[in-house]
Amino acid sequence: MKRTFSLLSVVAALCLLAFFSCKSKDGKQGQKPLYAEPLTAEEALKKFELDPNFEIQVFAAEPYITDPVDLAFDEDGVAYAVGMPDYPFPPKPGEEKGNIRALLDLNKDGRVDSSVVFADKLSEATSILPWKGGLIVTAAPDILFLKDTNNDYRADIKEVLYTGFYKANSEAQITSLRYSVDNWIYANNRGQAGEVSAPDEPNVSPINMQGADFRFRLDQKKFEQETGPGQFGQTINDWGHRFFTENSIHIQESVIPWRYTHRIEYLKNPRAIINISDHDPIMYQKTETPYWRQARTDARNANFKKQGSKQIEYARDHFTGSSGGTVYDADAFPKEFYGNVFTGDVAGSLVHRDVMNLDLQSAVYTAKRAASEKDKEFLATTDSWFRPVGFTVGPDGYLYVIDYYRQHIETPMSIPDSLKKDMDFMRGSDMGRIYRIVPKGKKAITDYAKLSAMTPAQLLPYLGNGNQWYRLQAQRLLIAKQDKTVVDTLKQLVKTTGNPLERLHAIYTLDGLNALDAAAVKTALADAAPGVREHGLILAERYPELAQQIGQIALNDPSTRVSLQAALSIGNSKNKQLVKDVLLQVAEKYAGSNPWYKTAILSSTEGSTTGFFKSLIDRKTFFNDFATNKGALVEDYASIIAARNNASEVSTLLKQMDAAPLAGNPGWKYAVIKGLGKVYSTGKIKISPATLAEIEKLKASPAKDIADTAAKYVKIKQEKK
Repeated sequence: MKRTFSLLSVVAALCLLAFFSCKSKDGKQGQKPLYAEPLTAEEALKKFELDPNFEIQVFAAEPYITDPVDLAFDEDGVAYAVGMPDYPFPPKPGEEKGNIRALLDLNKDGRVDSSVVFADKLSEATSILPWKGGLIVTAAPDILFLKDTNNDYRADIKEVLYTGFYKANSEAQITSLRYSVDNWIYANNRGQAGEVSAPDEPNVSPINMQGADFRFRLDQKKFEQETGPGQFGQTINDWGHRFFTENSIHIQESVIPWRYTHRIEYLKNPRAIINISDHDPIMYQKTETPYWRQARTDARNANFKKQGSKQIEYARDHFTGSSGGTVYDADAFPKEFYGNVFTGDVAGSLVHRDVMNLDLQSAVYTAKRAASEKDKEFLATTDSWFRPVGFTVGPDGYLYVIDYYRQHIETPMSIPDSLKKDMDFMRGSDMGRIYRIVPKGKKAITDYAKLSAMTPAQLLPYLGNGNQWYRLQAQRLLIAKQDKTVVDTLKQLVKTTGNPLERLHAIYTLDGLNALDAAAVKTALADAAPGVREHGLILAERYPELAQQIGQIALNDPSTRVSLQAALSIGNSKNKQLVKDVLLQVAEKYAGSNPWYKTAILSSTEGSTTGFFKSLIDRKTFFNDFATNKGALVEDYASIIAARNNASEVSTLLKQMDAAPLAGNPGWKYAVIKGLGKVYSTGKIKISPATLAEIEKLKASPAKDIADTAAKYVKIKQEKK
């Protein structure tokens, strides 16, 4: 009996062991765990599938960093990382855990082995930018300046530069600080409302940030709205062209700046940004579909079907968490990678690469997959905790990948309550990695030139460096020093250097030194490089004597991008007759084939008047044939007239529809009535009885599209007496 009891005990013990070994992490008997467990940094390295010409290395990992969302190298190559441990639950006032750490490699082996808390208790800090020996920091509702003055890597100065930014949702806050060649600093604002002001400029009125991104120049105490809205990533290439990421749209281009699209009051929803990907929305992920996402997608698709909708939601292989798009602008990678944009997708745990192309006939870039990545990504992993939220190109020319490393990255607000009970949104909040991608066989570089200690003469050669990081740092430091002894050399560089990027940086360094003149700008207008001419036009707006040359470039430059910029710039000239003459020719030459010129024309004061439209009619060539892009220009012009709500202007426009040459094609009348209807249908404009009577007549038009549009869009009422 004793032996039998002993045998039964062993069997029972084995059964208990089997029982507990079958239980998942979430306690459900006999089921596979719903969500994967984390890996060490070394284990995670083995899971990456990367372009075979490269290798990936650990630059930093916990405990030296946790929850990293941004990385920046200062002018001496010291790395700083932003930690955002509070996400996704906004902290209570006084309990903020946001921090910035200086990352140190004391033994010079290429991996961080120490870190110092530069600043802590920050309210959801999201990005940093080196500036005058310190860091500019976005931490909604503020943009801060923090500085260490005693060389202990701990900030002892804190200033609020700007305040009033939207704060309620951490996925839609001010972020992505970038210093551009034009000496402005740009930031994404997701278009969120906020009355933003500068505390040290109490006499400057706050600006409304609704629908906009943000830019500022501290050296000139200027701040203003910028075209957007960008979300989790912003990058600016060599030529100052801005791109940003926004969840499911992994790469958009900001084509026309806010200062042009908002120089007249009545131009609504102007064409200013564009999705430039030719392969959205497909991506190729290696991770399994998360349980919660599949369940949510199945439920949504069932609901779509029940409603009779053809809409379909996809649980995987489609961009939904795009983040951190960054242009590669250095010389450590093979030449074919220069100018490529790398974007993470935090839902797919991958890094996507876009090859950028801008030809002379196009105003915008096209983002294409590389030939070697038609059905795969530059980097992907089976580790679902890998969350590539951003990137940095370091002074070594290598690409750094910022990995938030969390079990769940999505905001709880987007997930049904029934699925949340098995989800711990804070798992991984004590972890985080930064990886370095290098060409295969390359070693880490641990010592950099100390730019902060250099004289202006020593900094000048860096304006032509093959790494944009060095060019921008040198430009920024030269301007900060305000040493005018380099002015003559800079003016010579504009004329003589064979490096177009060096010429561009020399021009804007002169600008920052307040030493720019019309002669240098005129040289830039005739430069062989389209990018230099483009910036020459922007700077030429300051010099009335260059207006004629701007007009000639608008009509004759072989680069569409440059010609478009000239069409925008000429609109700022005070020579009204010149502006009108140039824009009339621009309309005739380009507006029918390229929709971007429409915004350039109508955004100017002279290009949106009734006199301009009458002159366009009198010249006849524009209206000889109807084209979609021409119709769009007329439609938006009609919207401007409606928004101004001048009865005489509206009456004139309605009469022009029935006169030659517009009467020859009903498409023109359709464009006009559709444009008027966009404004009138809002009910915000009071219409005079005379105008009402004229529009009501259009409901009887023999052209069905005009009659239908009048009935559909023009929902107007007589003025209340």
